[in-house]
Amino acid sequence: MTEEQDLIDQSPPPPSAPDPEPNPNPNPNSVIHPRRVSFEHGLLPIQKLVFTDPIQTLAPVKQKLADAASNNRVGSAAIADVLQISGDHARLVLETLGSVLHSESDPLVKAKPEEVDSVGADLRDLILFLYIQSYKKLLPRTHKDSAAVADVWPSTSAFDGYLSALSPIQLVRSNSRRFMPSQADDEAHQLSYLQKHLANIISLLAEPVEGEGDESLVLSMETFEHLGFLVQFGDKGSDVSPLSQATPFFANSDPDMPAVPVPASQVHDWLLQNIASALESITEKISGKENGPSNADQDDAMSDVGDAPNKVVPSTRGPCLIEGVSKTSLVKQASDLRGRSVKVVNCHDSVIYLLAPLRYATVHGCSDTTIVLGAVGKALKVEHCERVHVIAAAKRVCIANCRECVFFLGVNQRPLIVGDNHKLQVAPYNTFYSHLEGHMSEVGVEPTINKWDKPLALGAVDPHDSLSHPAGVADAQAESAASVDPDQFVNFLIPNWFSGEDIGSTKDNPFPLPDAYMAAQQRNLKNFEETRRSLKEAPLEENRKREVSSALHVYFKDWLYASGNIRQLYCLQGD
Repeated sequence: MTEEQDLIDQSPPPPSAPDPEPNPNPNPNSVIHPRRVSFEHGLLPIQKLVFTDPIQTLAPVKQKLADAASNNRVGSAAIADVLQISGDHARLVLETLGSVLHSESDPLVKAKPEEVDSVGADLRDLILFLYIQSYKKLLPRTHKDSAAVADVWPSTSAFDGYLSALSPIQLVRSNSRRFMPSQADDEAHQLSYLQKHLANIISLLAEPVEGEGDESLVLSMETFEHLGFLVQFGDKGSDVSPLSQATPFFANSDPDMPAVPVPASQVHDWLLQNIASALESITEKISGKENGPSNADQDDAMSDVGDAPNKVVPSTRGPCLIEGVSKTSLVKQASDLRGRSVKVVNCHDSVIYLLAPLRYATVHGCSDTTIVLGAVGKALKVEHCERVHVIAAAKRVCIANCRECVFFLGVNQRPLIVGDNHKLQVAPYNTFYSHLEGHMSEVGVEPTINKWDKPLALGAVDPHDSLSHPAGVADAQAESAASVDPDQFVNFLIPNWFSGEDIGSTKDNPFPLPDAYMAAQQRNLKNFEETRRSLKEAPLEENRKREVSSALHVYFKDWLYASGNIRQLYCLQGD
């Protein structure tokens, strides 16, 4: 991609696009939205998948994949062969695509781990997935109140002296105090990208009418539905409503009769008009927020830390936002997180419990915090964090640009590590709460599969990130993670907040511990019991025993204060 194209990708979306003709009767009751999870969880920093000219490159790639397809589905062997990537990376493509697919009934979504390579992906979904690998994320914006962010942004690390001056983390934490773009900013940027590339995307999906050549490209209703990977309609952002029901050309089709294919140009014009209308609406909303108060929904834009510390923003369409939690404990259960997706942003020196079945979860810009996630059925992403402990049962985990973090994982796919990471550690899952197994079953996390110790490190530089990078490091591999020493492994106890409610059935950690960790736990327990017995049986007078007991309590209290855990006890008592 040329510098000029890069600038176009990063420029603000135009207020509107030229009106296509004729007016294809857009749906007046719904607004088109980009399907954000495809852009947030569906990008892989594999250089061979990032095409500088997607239409020129993907047209022959599509033909080769089609030749290798069976029933229009492509397995990992064909993906590896056509794209010239390793078998591990081909499987990663399928697993990543499966985690962001719009159709829950797709065989790839339903496939067991051992079936993924052979079940493969629908060719149309795969082409759309490969196309958006050319997307570049929106540049972080400067925060309007640097002093407010300073209190919650990760503090300076000992590693700072060794990192390049152009490291993404240093840019994020530099004097400009760059800040995560709002959800509205991201949505506008994604719509602008789709607006620019829509003609190419549709031409890759369309098929010529038999006997009439490429000038008469059409889309069947079935193929049109695959655009649901990129866009969706409705204020609630539902993934289940068929995309075709929002169109004037497929909405009233007879379910017993195959719908007549529609000219590709008609589909293009109709989508373009809807995108232009949505962009105009979002641009007005963003402009209104920048220039003064707005009546728009809170969840359409990330609120600023300085405006509302310890803020939890429920959402009707986007993910629930937990932002700016500092020096406290926060507990959220299933009834509090109805949106089933969550973002934890800029939280500092806290303990956050999100004990719920979730689809997607993102942890961004947190430091010195422990975050416990119930069960994440699609994907968990942890990025730009320092000295954070994450405890999660998840199908998929991606770690990007983190330092000195520890991850206690029950994860069904290999943890993905990308970007500029330092001193990461991974360990087996180490906790439970009474509803955990029910939540895992609800979102499809398997307790019998745990690949916590098989991290897969990709590139140190993310080609989707528009920040500047040092020259010559594009092909470097990200630093991987070390395993926590079994002797340092401890269980994490979650207090029982469910008393008086329907108690779940989970009584113990559902993920079996590896032998070394189980043996270390048993040794520690044995040592504890022996110490307790020795103290109990020590030939001391009662007043001496009381003195020993009192001394132990003092040491324990000192540890609580020194470690900061005393605050958590007070917070939990307050709850």
